[in-house]
Amino acid sequence: MKQLPLHIDLFAIFIFLGTMQGYFLSFFFLSGKQRKTPSNRILGLTILAFVLSLTEVLMGYTNYMGRIPWIVDFAEPLNFALGPLLFVYLYTQIYPRFDKHLWWHFVFFGFYTVYIVIFWHSQSLDLKYNGFITAFHPDHPELYRQATLGLPEDPLNIRRYINHLTLVHFLLYTFFSFLLIKKAFAKAQLSFWSKADPTLNWARKLAIQFGLITLVFIAVKVSFKNDLGDHIIAAHVAFLIYGISFYIIRQSMFFQEKQLTPAVNGSVEKYQKSSLSEEKEQQTLDKLKQLMKTEKPFLENTLSLPILAKKLAVSTHHLSQIINDNLKQNFFEMLASYRIQEAQQILNDPAQHHLKIEEIAEQVGYNSKSAFNAAFKKITGQTPSQYRKQTFTSRTS
Repeated sequence: MKQLPLHIDLFAIFIFLGTMQGYFLSFFFLSGKQRKTPSNRILGLTILAFVLSLTEVLMGYTNYMGRIPWIVDFAEPLNFALGPLLFVYLYTQIYPRFDKHLWWHFVFFGFYTVYIVIFWHSQSLDLKYNGFITAFHPDHPELYRQATLGLPEDPLNIRRYINHLTLVHFLLYTFFSFLLIKKAFAKAQLSFWSKADPTLNWARKLAIQFGLITLVFIAVKVSFKNDLGDHIIAAHVAFLIYGISFYIIRQSMFFQEKQLTPAVNGSVEKYQKSSLSEEKEQQTLDKLKQLMKTEKPFLENTLSLPILAKKLAVSTHHLSQIINDNLKQNFFEMLASYRIQEAQQILNDPAQHHLKIEEIAEQVGYNSKSAFNAAFKKITGQTPSQYRKQTFTSRTS
């Protein structure tokens, strides 16, 4: 049977290279030491979901899908995983934990995956080929093949409105993502556009990019018939993958090595990468450790980066840099480590054995038991109850 000629142009090359880069990035975050961090694993899965969608578009745009019709719409369920994955990644970046309630965001994705497997992927190859023609060559009915229908193709008419449902999903998760980040900035007592906290700054950038993908999706679906403009969306996502790659390379420890430059007298001195002097950085770090030891401001549930910076008489930007460079943590991770250390002391104290876990959580600065449990388990590998039981057992044995 005659095959459509392959269609290769600059769009196809650009999307192909972005897709390959995306597969590399997802592998990077899902392997090695990087995968030990929950947020890295979620980011790897998010990028993988995007590049699988790109792969489908690339196959259709180049006409290669016509040669392997069994993959037609294989990535379609991922339309309902992209938003939830990004949201969960942002959540695990801001709050370094994965709460069980986050699984509910993937309910529709799971339902639609089962739906399309039963009613679409069980269809004949000829019917799937016709689906490819409908999507990418709707003005050429002569290309259709004679096909028989097995099960109903779309009994609930969900696939008929796939673009509308995808748009609603994208809009919802754009809103959820911005709301999550806005609350995090407010909790840190920072303006939404502040650059003082690198973690929140990165989260805001990703949310904005997802919002731009949503706008491009709207523009393309209004301007083009069926899937004819999907290559523009794919090119935009590929560009975003290039941007993430550039950001990661720029943040790489390889480029953050302290460089050596010759001094006037022939000795070497350390390269300074900001206006913060090395002496000032060490002084502030010592003051920070002393403050945490004596005054224990981390016990206050309202403590934020600006409040702590004010106590230390340093800018929020410099304090964030000091914490990142010297403690290898962001502000929230540092806060959690001090709070959990304090909680361990309380749990080890026989005189305070009568306290409930909720009371201990409140004492060390947490507003909820679930947040305390998640942070405690992330740092110690045990829940507070398990830790207390183990401590009591070892003391009595």
